Amino acid sequence: MIEFKNVSKVYPNGTRGLNNINLTIEQGEFVGIIGLSGAGKSTLIRSINRMHEVTDGELLVDGVNVSSLKGKELRKFRRNVGMIFQSFNLVTRASVIKNVLTAMVPDMPFWRVFFGAFTKEDKLAALEALDKVGILDKAYMRCDQLSGGQQQRVALARTLAQNPKIMLADEPVAALDPVTATQVMDDFKRINKEMNISILINIHHVDLALNYADRIIGIRAGEVVYDGPSSQVTQEILDEIYGKNA
Repeated sequence: MIEFKNVSKVYPNGTRGLNNINLTIEQGEFVGIIGLSGAGKSTLIRSINRMHEVTDGELLVDGVNVSSLKGKELRKFRRNVGMIFQSFNLVTRASVIKNVLTAMVPDMPFWRVFFGAFTKEDKLAALEALDKVGILDKAYMRCDQLSGGQQQRVALARTLAQNPKIMLADEPVAALDPVTATQVMDDFKRINKEMNISILINIHHVDLALNYADRIIGIRAGEVVYDGPSSQVTQEILDEIYGKNA
């Protein structure tokens, strides 16, 4: 469970990214976060894994105050929170399986990291993650030989190899064409249902958010202006989130 209790974020330049956010997200929910650019969508999801520090309030994950975590405890916590980015964040000259295997590095002793000494179990786990996103046949190809959609699937497999309880996705399909974006969203939905992983997606494509997410959180100027089922989002609600030109 993720709980935002009166959470605010003010940046050093005085910009208020979040303003008194109160939310509870249950394990296994698929949540789409929508709003204008600069509304606070990325700030919201990046505060969950401490990529952004909150200024006020409490952010709890399974009852633990995220702001209180330090050092080894914070690193251990982040193992349970996968992160998917728009830009894939892959080593493009390395093979697909080597990119997925990097998910195991935080749990490895230094000498194994230095020599790239991954175990048979590590490699099997990486291959299993690739199979879950439908690109097992690409395991030994270089990432720069893949399409954008395939590269995002590699990033998704790398996150799955962490065995996360929560998956945060920051505009994961923004750089993809509509057909590929739909395929990647299919992967997210299947993973959510089959593995009971909580998924929070910051997404510009309102139609994809409404089609795939069970719950929509609409943010405007750092405040939640809608929080409810995707099936109940009306044009009036979209106008409140985006303005009258939505």
